[in-house]
Amino acid sequence: MITGKNYIGEELSALGETTYKTINPEKNSENEQEFIEATKDELNTAVEKGSKAFDVYKNKSAAEKARFLEAITSEFETLKEELIQIYVNESGLSEGRANGEFGRTVAQMHSFAEMLREGSWVEAIISNPEGKPDIRRMLTPVGPIAVFGASNFPFAFSTAGGDTASALAAGCPVVVKSHPMHSGTGELVSSAIIKAATKTGMPDGVFSNLNSSGIEVGQWLVKHPKIKAVGFTGSIKAGTALCRLAAGREEPIPVYAEMGSVNPVVALPSALNERGDFWAEQYAGSITLGTGQFCTAPGLILGIKGDALDNFIQVLGDSIRKIDPTCMLHPNIKAQYEKSKNEILSQQGFTEVADFPDEVNPNYAQQKVIAVEGNVFMNNKSFHNEVFGPFSVVVKCENKSQLTAIINNLEGQLTATVLNSKENELSEFKETIDALKGRVGRLIFNGVPTGVEVCAAMTHGGPFPATSDSKFTSVGLTAVKRWVRPVSFQDWPDFVLPEELKNGNPMGITRNVNGKVTKDAL
Repeated sequence: MITGKNYIGEELSALGETTYKTINPEKNSENEQEFIEATKDELNTAVEKGSKAFDVYKNKSAAEKARFLEAITSEFETLKEELIQIYVNESGLSEGRANGEFGRTVAQMHSFAEMLREGSWVEAIISNPEGKPDIRRMLTPVGPIAVFGASNFPFAFSTAGGDTASALAAGCPVVVKSHPMHSGTGELVSSAIIKAATKTGMPDGVFSNLNSSGIEVGQWLVKHPKIKAVGFTGSIKAGTALCRLAAGREEPIPVYAEMGSVNPVVALPSALNERGDFWAEQYAGSITLGTGQFCTAPGLILGIKGDALDNFIQVLGDSIRKIDPTCMLHPNIKAQYEKSKNEILSQQGFTEVADFPDEVNPNYAQQKVIAVEGNVFMNNKSFHNEVFGPFSVVVKCENKSQLTAIINNLEGQLTATVLNSKENELSEFKETIDALKGRVGRLIFNGVPTGVEVCAAMTHGGPFPATSDSKFTSVGLTAVKRWVRPVSFQDWPDFVLPEELKNGNPMGITRNVNGKVTKDAL
């Protein structure tokens, strides 16, 4: 049952007087439940509880933390029907999308549990050659983490998303600032985490969830001296504001923000000559998937001028017109989509590829694709801007040199894609591909960028402004590295060392011992 209250550790709290409601964008009406805005006192209590919990939680064994994560998934399964319903009511997304994202979120928790049991993620290193100091190093958790829920993934990037899952796996308590567009989903998810924590003996305060419809709670949270790092998924404006707040603290802390990206797609000549119609249809689907509300949506398609590119543009336009518009997450997101789209459409020098001119329901987004010449794109940065929604720009480059120059002038991106049908062409465009590699966190070959696999090898990050720190990922097992720091132990007796560094290697993990990777005991 949704109460509209804040989870301050295990306690449901309602000290505030300010309330708000979520919106069902499909119905264009408010949902019934009122949510109570967290007060500064509640926030302080949540962080203080998290700090005390850290003293206990950081010393829980890997097996204990793994049981906690798996208990969360069991509680999710118990609440699945209710979770799916509130997700749909608050997001306008389909039940099929909700089920898919639910499965991804559960699988993500299981993956981190498996990582904990395997144990090598701590990067244990032992250097003790004869005649030298005995120095042993491993990763250790940093403390309570603030996590901001994302608008576009109410499960997978929000209350129990990758930031929360990886922080809990690292040994860090979490205080979530719930996203106001899906506060009911957030509270129900939080109830599952709290139940799992209680059942597995985790300390009170290992997790808290704060409601907020404004910016003050988030600002207070980032500035709280006992918060040690921040996870955020959202706009460039909000992400950079949080980075400035965190940098201005007496003790600066890192903000790991995933922000904007247009995810350039380079359609090489062979791909358009041999499979142009196929790729046009694929990208019509990718541009409109989830109403374009994916951080990896293809907002920019680059090709070299010619008949093949012209045909691709024609088929892309024809295909995208046939796709019925769908509902966006919230009236505010629909309004921002129209604003961002119109800012680009107010520029000179583009041609229309496709739109959807018919009237649509409130909060539904009419897709739009335009085309510009390479020199126009180079000289007008407005065409580079992300439009969060079903919008894309096709750039008609004069030649390979201009294509490469355009890529070198792009901002940092989450993904880039190369479409190709002839292997020898890849060598011909080596400089272009190298330029892409310098701009992104993930390079895709002959695919679409929408969709992010949760696995150990995934990088969901990229140079600014795609993220605030390109060394890290917000998806996949290495996301845990955002919430840890290295600690070295010099000449300590074996019995007081962490299990991961003891001579006998009681956990049986892979370690680097004097330059040799091994599971052997010393």
